[in-house]
Amino acid sequence: MYKFKTVAAIAATLLAAATLGGCAAVNDTYEKEEDINITQQTPEQPEGNGGTEIPVVVPKVLTVSYINVKSDGVNIRSGAGTGYSSRGTAEKSTMYALNDSTNGWYKTGYKNDSAYISSKYCDVVEMKASDDVRIEEVIKEGTKLLGTAYVYGAVRYHDGNGRKLNNFNISAFDCSSLMQYIFYTGAHVNLQMNTRTQIYQGKTVKRSELKRGDLMFFTNASRKNLSGVERVGHVALYLGDNWILHTASDYAKIEQISSTRWSYFIQGQRVL
Repeated sequence: MYKFKTVAAIAATLLAAATLGGCAAVNDTYEKEEDINITQQTPEQPEGNGGTEIPVVVPKVLTVSYINVKSDGVNIRSGAGTGYSSRGTAEKSTMYALNDSTNGWYKTGYKNDSAYISSKYCDVVEMKASDDVRIEEVIKEGTKLLGTAYVYGAVRYHDGNGRKLNNFNISAFDCSSLMQYIFYTGAHVNLQMNTRTQIYQGKTVKRSELKRGDLMFFTNASRKNLSGVERVGHVALYLGDNWILHTASDYAKIEQISSTRWSYFIQGQRVL
């Protein structure tokens, strides 16, 4: 009987201890849950090279390549070699599109066809491309026509509203008809028929605001003393870095804006 009471007492003691221990465990768990701070649950990065790092992607600046002619009278040939016929000559410090290269010859656009210039007489120039692909298409259309003859009053491609005109000839442009043609074929933008109507299209920009693809309007020696819109006598396409694509008195070309031409600058117009 004594033994039974002793065992029973021991058992009761153990049961009480277990019960108290169980409550303590629950309370401990509850207290730990109350201490959790959600904002601190970001997993720590493993030390060393064990963690996976996300690479930083730096956007690549897109550029367009041109060839800058280093001397006057450089032959522009129909094929990549001196055995091919000359289709014309290039002036010093004029540029042409660099479309391809083969065996020391650069392929470019000339009078609405392909042509080649020896790399011996050219430097390659890189220019930052526009983020707007339409602008690059307009410029591309212009580079195809480099070397095309200037003809004052040349027949326009369309009437200013997109209706094609009879007797248009892709072998002859003046400044405003060239701009009208390349904006229509490159971006389906309708420019009006001359400089004094084109100047009203788009957003006006100052010299300091000029961007690739803007139209630039100038006066000239015969119009500089006139007033209002009658002062406008020339339009060109700005490419950046002081280069313009235009046609003035001889043929379509890419060249630097001279100090004299800058003195005639009126304003820019952004139509794209």
